[in-house]
Amino acid sequence: MFRPRPSVVRRDSGLYAYERALARRGLTPIAGVDEAGRGACAGPLVVAAVVLRREIQGLADSKLLTAAVRSELHEQIMASAEVGVVVIPPTEIDARGLHKCNIAGMRRAVARLSFVPEYILTDGFPVPGLPAPSLAVWKGDQIAACVAAASIVAKVTRDRMMTELSSVFPEYGFDEHKGYVTPAHRRALRAHGPCPHHRFSFVTVSRTFVGENGVGAGVA
Repeated sequence: MFRPRPSVVRRDSGLYAYERALARRGLTPIAGVDEAGRGACAGPLVVAAVVLRREIQGLADSKLLTAAVRSELHEQIMASAEVGVVVIPPTEIDARGLHKCNIAGMRRAVARLSFVPEYILTDGFPVPGLPAPSLAVWKGDQIAACVAAASIVAKVTRDRMMTELSSVFPEYGFDEHKGYVTPAHRRALRAHGPCPHHRFSFVTVSRTFVGENGVGAGVA
């Protein structure tokens, strides 16, 4: 796999340091890829790929921002950047496994861009089969602007889907915890059992399913 010439990028050099270092070597445009919902036991996995066309002030790891700031940055990203988004439903996660879905989702999100980027930064782990040279960046959503933008797009997209889902299944409180495991979510599962949007391959859900039906799905 091609990699640019060695270069030291300090983590305190700013959120655009990776992009600038790659651009100096002619590797532009650069796509950042990240996901939201990996650790949830309900709802989809959402993966986003983003190529920034301009610098956007205030970008940061989506988890470190308030909902209002994320929403504002999401609007700016969608208006000015190239974006590809993939939504992977719980049934596919149960059938294929979370990690396989995550890897495939990253490839699919990049494929939804209208062009092939020159370089791709992925958050956390390497992704084989991408159409351009790539680098896995540990905590990339905290140190690379395009990955931070992808994390915001993925999270805002997923949060809005979970809020909509809460209107159909209000007993679970999806609008509050977004499908992640919380004491309130555990209580709702014990009281009502899982709904079709839960991930039956996750132990928190499968234990409830076993308790109610005497059989269970696989445990992840």
